[in-house]
Amino acid sequence: MHQVATHRRKSASWRRLAAASVGVGLGLFPLAHGATADETPQAPKFSVAGGRYEHTVAVELKAERGETIRYTTDGSIPQKSSRAYGGRPIRISKDTNLTARAFKGNKVGAFKSAGYLIRKGEQPIARMMILSDVHVGDYGADRDRWTSYFDTIGGVLGKPDAILSNGDMINDNGDGRGKDHQMVARIFKENLQRKGMNATKVLMAYGNHDASLADVRAGYPKEWFPDSGDGYYRTEVKGIPVVTVNTENYSAAQGAWLRTQLAQISANPAYRDLPIIVGGHKPVPGTVLDGQQTANPALAQDMAKFPRAVYFSGHSHLNLNDPRAIHQKNFTAVNDSSSSYIEFDHGYQMLDAEGKLAGRFETPTAQGLAVEIYRGRTVINRINLNADLHDIYTGGKWSANWKPPYQSDGTLAGEPWEIKTAGGDAKVVRNFTYTDANRNRRAPRWTSSHPLSAQTGEDGRLALRIEQAKDDELVYHYKVRVTRADNGTEVLTTKVANRFDVVPAADSMDIPVPAKRDGVKYRAEVIAVDAQGNQSQVAVKVLK
Repeated sequence: MHQVATHRRKSASWRRLAAASVGVGLGLFPLAHGATADETPQAPKFSVAGGRYEHTVAVELKAERGETIRYTTDGSIPQKSSRAYGGRPIRISKDTNLTARAFKGNKVGAFKSAGYLIRKGEQPIARMMILSDVHVGDYGADRDRWTSYFDTIGGVLGKPDAILSNGDMINDNGDGRGKDHQMVARIFKENLQRKGMNATKVLMAYGNHDASLADVRAGYPKEWFPDSGDGYYRTEVKGIPVVTVNTENYSAAQGAWLRTQLAQISANPAYRDLPIIVGGHKPVPGTVLDGQQTANPALAQDMAKFPRAVYFSGHSHLNLNDPRAIHQKNFTAVNDSSSSYIEFDHGYQMLDAEGKLAGRFETPTAQGLAVEIYRGRTVINRINLNADLHDIYTGGKWSANWKPPYQSDGTLAGEPWEIKTAGGDAKVVRNFTYTDANRNRRAPRWTSSHPLSAQTGEDGRLALRIEQAKDDELVYHYKVRVTRADNGTEVLTTKVANRFDVVPAADSMDIPVPAKRDGVKYRAEVIAVDAQGNQSQVAVKVLK
């Protein structure tokens, strides 16, 4: 599923997307097209909620009388040129993000997106929700958010066999917040009971913001963190081996213990063709996301002889949309992302709530992994817990605690990953798909012959509109250079991150240029770059 929208004659910029995505009355962004709250159509209602289904689903859409509903199934924003809903159910037979929006005259309403996972046939042996970086610190502020997140988990996995949380459940920075683990336990217990997940196993790993091991043990039931004293342990979920490691103190003794556990599991015929789930907080070098924020090279070495090992880790907060979030060499490594806020690679700028360029690398979106384990293969579904467009700063204050209702909860952050574990070790390695050798080499492409245009910003200054390029995975960022056409003086040089973590994705973005529209001509050059570093052809436009 590609969330980079195709070119449309009338594009939806991030600025207008923000106005629509938050709906009415949240106060972060101005309303679209100068509409008032009373005039703006509400988001359409869906007859079938997003989630996992074992059959084709038929979704009916409903809006107020006199409103026209338009919808998309390609991850883009519904426009007046998008398909109109005529009353017949929309049949969904494959994984899809469905987005709908109501129009009335020249009024454009808020939109709603839902993600549908279609899984027909074989039933999984086990279903697990894997999270990381929960970062609960205020019961009142976090309770509603996690109520929504558990609703999403229930929609995607029903009553999962396990929820794995790979560290940083709280926000301790050496400031005595260890008792906050009790707050996490309270929120989880309330939601497990509310959703009827009484048989769901909860397993925790220890992270660098979790205060002490003693605080973790004191905060949760013993079965949630059944370590023997050093923060690591082995257990099972529906016959699937699960090994949890302590990446904050990965000692030689722990390494020897891990190698022993992996060898015993690999030799046991009861576990034939099954993955060995390994959970820890920090990623290991040479694996996911080009090795960002990694630790413990010895841990990678200790798993190197066990190709059925699937190591899930968090810590970096880096997003699941990125194809580099999974990596296979000697074993499989998977990035868990974050269920509190998402990070991008550092070194980019983003458009903030006011449409200005800012040095951002964090966004208040949240993600998790819905894992389905079959004998011989494991399917990893990338799930958005919240993919609404917001700025991490509000009124100059950092905040990731955007409260529900969300317009994008349960949407899909990309196509599922599939790991094959049938056969001996040599066959498992031959079936590795997400390797460095298989990295995508296809560059993004412009879908219009004129993807750049001059716009007037709200302050009367020049803005460069970039119609989104298209990529078979995702466009990660745009390299932008603007110079005076007459003498080549540089006016703007930057790399602007593309907000592919948001559902739906905008068709364009308006980049403010530090120049007035006073008749002076400027030359703009833009290159679209994907997550693997592949670059499009240079788009050039003279602006005035």
